[in-house]
Amino acid sequence: MSKFLAEFIGTAILILLGDGVVANVVLNKSKGQNSGWIVITTGWGLAVGMAVFAVGSISGGHLNPAVTIANAVVGNFPWADVFPYIIAQMLGAFVGAVLVWLAYLPHWKETDNKDGKLGVFCTAPAVRNTFANLLTEIIGTMMLVMGCMFIGANKLTNGVGTLAVAFLVWSIGLSLGGPTGYAINPARDLGPRIAHAILPIPGKRDSDWGYSWIPVVGPIIGGIIGALLYTGLFL
Repeated sequence: MSKFLAEFIGTAILILLGDGVVANVVLNKSKGQNSGWIVITTGWGLAVGMAVFAVGSISGGHLNPAVTIANAVVGNFPWADVFPYIIAQMLGAFVGAVLVWLAYLPHWKETDNKDGKLGVFCTAPAVRNTFANLLTEIIGTMMLVMGCMFIGANKLTNGVGTLAVAFLVWSIGLSLGGPTGYAINPARDLGPRIAHAILPIPGKRDSDWGYSWIPVVGPIIGGIIGALLYTGLFL
């Protein structure tokens, strides 16, 4: 398998299981309805772990344009592969979102909450404030990239590093996810947002394009800052 196909498949798995847990909690008549933030953050952490287990040995398991760009900035990844990785990640995120839509097909009609249906696919701020929302995404992604580099610096038994990354994402969600829903990944947010705009979801609202740049730009800035801080302070 090529590393680009691996990034596509891994990101599709990430979104299938990540957006899937949100659908389970948010959509009416789902067996997990109203089970709360702990379930969502746990599901996302496990989604990251499963996706990286699936393709990490092939592509490195970036699954996130912010991670790819940050590693390229500090010389850990070839710039020639950045754009193909991002395209693969975006396509995988879109496909993963479509699979979630299919998995919960009868439940969209049963759900009146338009914001909730959008929230299955992408993030939105709890308090809409451009600077604060952008700052939250920068801080969260800075911690993600630095955390992954911290983990990578340790000599761990095969597979333990991936589990540690899953716990890192879980921790970020529990601690920093409240203000914006912790996109911390441009593909994770933009790919499914496009799917929401295109798919024939009954009673959906607009896809909140006015906010959509924040979970793209914020994670890219945060990822670069995290990588530069790590290389400057710890190497």
